[in-house]
Amino acid sequence: MKPWSPTGAVGAPIEITSINVQRGDVIQIGGQPCRVADLRQLPLGAKRLLFETGEQLTMHPRTRLVALRVHKRW
Repeated sequence: MKPWSPTGAVGAPIEITSINVQRGDVIQIGGQPCRVADLRQLPLGAKRLLFETGEQLTMHPRTRLVALRVHKRW
């Protein structure tokens, strides 16, 4: 797998919760940047994040993380 590197894009660090997390957000876990590939809704407002690398992370409604949200320049 090739390392992810944004080109022609602007990234901004934001605080995310299970309510506003989006596909494409990059979260640093254990020193490795992981991009959210898919989301699954769980009971009581929780979400399971599926990363491009195959790892999974469950975000409970009160979980807050810092992520990099990339916006493409046009």
